[in-house]
Amino acid sequence: MLGPLARGALCFVLAFSIVLYTADLRSEAAIRSAAALSLDDYEDATGGDDPSSSSFTFPETRPRGLVFGFYDETCPDAEELVSSSVRGLYHADPNIAAALVRLFFHDCFIHGCDASVLLDSVGSRKSERDAGPNQSLRGFGAVEAIKRRVEAACPGTVSCADILALAARDSLVLVGGPDYPVLTGRRDSARSSYYDVAGNIPGPNASYAVTLDAFARRGFTERETVALLGAHSIGKVRCRFFADRMYNFAGTGAPDGSVDPDMVGEMRAVCGGDGEAPMEMGYYRQGREVGFGAHYYAKLLEGRGILRADQQLTAGSTVRWVRVYASGARGEEVFREDFAHAMVKLSALSPLTGADGQVRITCSKPVDMDN
Repeated sequence: MLGPLARGALCFVLAFSIVLYTADLRSEAAIRSAAALSLDDYEDATGGDDPSSSSFTFPETRPRGLVFGFYDETCPDAEELVSSSVRGLYHADPNIAAALVRLFFHDCFIHGCDASVLLDSVGSRKSERDAGPNQSLRGFGAVEAIKRRVEAACPGTVSCADILALAARDSLVLVGGPDYPVLTGRRDSARSSYYDVAGNIPGPNASYAVTLDAFARRGFTERETVALLGAHSIGKVRCRFFADRMYNFAGTGAPDGSVDPDMVGEMRAVCGGDGEAPMEMGYYRQGREVGFGAHYYAKLLEGRGILRADQQLTAGSTVRWVRVYASGARGEEVFREDFAHAMVKLSALSPLTGADGQVRITCSKPVDMDN
């Protein structure tokens, strides 16, 4: 994991490239055929440059009010407190890493990264965590544990939104993902938007078009979307979310034809008719630890996608990026760089800063209710 000075340098480089970028990532003239694209085609499109030092960057992002090291004076140990807390939680339960990453995604997709997903319902007023797409979220207790430790050192200073953003990054690093800078200075929302969740967070059985549209409405390109879905290389998913793909896909009375028959057998063996049984999301054969990485894309090309939304990435124009990321060691480098850039962009979605929002004392309660 990078130290503060190294992260500062990396932050400057990434932020500078994000702000200055003006070219279109998806130049159709540069890409011949989605079905045939491989890393060689990628090199043709980029002039043969080394993907690990690619000139590709992402559309302009100006994270209003966010800076690197926001707490350097008010709580100088804030980021280390979060990082060490995440490490402790991970060593106690490795599954917490994927849970925190998913929690962060779901938070940022509804009105930005403002920790609104962490709020409890109040009386008859439901919270985001009560909405269907969020009912399987985990990690709320972990965030509260981190917050209590930070509060003990710096009362009323570090927002839950920043804690969640930092914890997601630190979790990814622990499971083998790329380190990337997290700008801080977010404040917490005082309300949760239950009715805005449906239709804004694509479900595990979402179609290709629905998934792309959900990301596009938040400013993500096709390439960024495919890169971000690489987070599905870690974690677990309940069998009920893909049961139809094993037995009765789209009312056909048969498994989903896009799934490799051996994979169907593995899915059935793991689930055994229990909708709540968990299956590893790593897209490798059960029992083999791999961790975060581009193996996810290689498995999709083999028809081993557990979720429909994942497997469908190979059915349309997005297959070009699936093929790039699955192209060996250099494809892995491209993926890791693209993922890091896309996470910086995700982390900057519509933050509350300055006088907006609040800094909660307990992440599940707005300040005026935390007595």
